[in-house]
Amino acid sequence: MDAAQQEATARARELQRNWYGEPLGALFRRLIDDLGLNQARLAGVLGLSAPMLSQLMSGQRAKIGNPAVVQRVQALQELAGQVADGSVSAAEATDRMDEIKKTAGGSVLSNTAQTVSSTGSTTVRRVVREIQSLLRSVSDAGEIIEAANALAPTHPELAEFLRVYGAGRTGDAVAHYEAHQS
Repeated sequence: MDAAQQEATARARELQRNWYGEPLGALFRRLIDDLGLNQARLAGVLGLSAPMLSQLMSGQRAKIGNPAVVQRVQALQELAGQVADGSVSAAEATDRMDEIKKTAGGSVLSNTAQTVSSTGSTTVRRVVREIQSLLRSVSDAGEIIEAANALAPTHPELAEFLRVYGAGRTGDAVAHYEAHQS
């Protein structure tokens, strides 16, 4: 890869970080790992061609052009969080991925929220994921930890907040949120 291509890729990844909170390569790899998919299956669920998914992951393309695909990505992120915290089994996740694949985009998140909101934890999880997304759109985990370390001597509670929400796991952030609601 020549210098111009490297610069274009770096620029595309920075745009992805601004638009999606992180480069799509990292986001898609996490979804693949968390949901037990391969790239072809992820592309199918999202409604992308395998080459398009590859171009987005590698930074050859910066933006997902179809809003329905963006909503499917968001739905898969939420589903991955539910699998990680044990509120959704692997079998249920497979069924949900099939539902997500069939949607045009608009109803994916609301259907998922209705399905799980009866547990009461979805609202908290959604709030926590929004906080995490906001923090991660501003800075990467390393910078957030660095800021938390700088704040720790004078503002330990704020430092803990940054560590837990900015660089921690969603389950830990949910526990932190619930502990501080009383």
